[in-house]
Amino acid sequence: MRATVVVDNIGNDGLKGEWGLCIYVEYGGKKILLDAGSTGLFAENGEKLEIPLKEIDYAVLSHAHYDHAGGIRRFFQINDKAKFYLRDACAENCYKKIWLLKKYIGLPKGLLEEYKDRIVYASGDYKIAEGISLIPHKTQGLSAAGRRESMYVKDRQGGWQPDDFSHEQSLVFDTPDGLVIFNSCSHGGAANIIRETADTFPDKKVLALVGGFHLFNKSEEEVRELAGEIKNTGIRHIYTGHCTGKVAYAVLKEELGDIVGQLRVGLTMVF
Repeated sequence: MRATVVVDNIGNDGLKGEWGLCIYVEYGGKKILLDAGSTGLFAENGEKLEIPLKEIDYAVLSHAHYDHAGGIRRFFQINDKAKFYLRDACAENCYKKIWLLKKYIGLPKGLLEEYKDRIVYASGDYKIAEGISLIPHKTQGLSAAGRRESMYVKDRQGGWQPDDFSHEQSLVFDTPDGLVIFNSCSHGGAANIIRETADTFPDKKVLALVGGFHLFNKSEEEVRELAGEIKNTGIRHIYTGHCTGKVAYAVLKEELGDIVGQLRVGLTMVF
């Protein structure tokens, strides 16, 4: 399989970057798009990278935040056939608490109704195609992470609950060398995601994890603790960027060495 970064914070060789993520994957004769960045930049970069966006077979949203969903309308304008797979807990209800205010950080408003015929809601362990799966969080107590990040969801009664990231999912590919996981922000914890995937497929090894780790606001001690957890999983490759942050990336590189790679627009990973 081949995976190419279409959008990341770090631009490269004339390709623009933005706060967001979009990755194009070729696997088993299928073309998959993970996320669509914050804007329509993925389309501009995709054209320059000669990525056939019109031919995408499956599109997946990692979680219900604007910096991954902002370009979905543009994708539907370009591609008239692919379904977009969202976790069944996705709704237009994600907010960031800033002092006493709550700022909306979720899906583009009206998207779910406007494109209801193009959206598929994945429940539980969901198989898209042979060797391609969507895995929900199975770690308990993730609402504590939402509270820590000051991220909340608005419930149907108009109340506020700490985000437990039940709208976040991992896109997992089965390769001859092991499982490759894509989880764009890893709000549920990068080490947790590796363990969740390993537990879901107990007869397979986890080869790689690709995505942001949401470490830009974490202390050096927390990053080093996470690095130790990741090392203990035995995973062989980590590619991270977006919300990981430069400082945290440097710490991960120091702790984990050559298994860590930096995401940037145009990077191609082959597994």
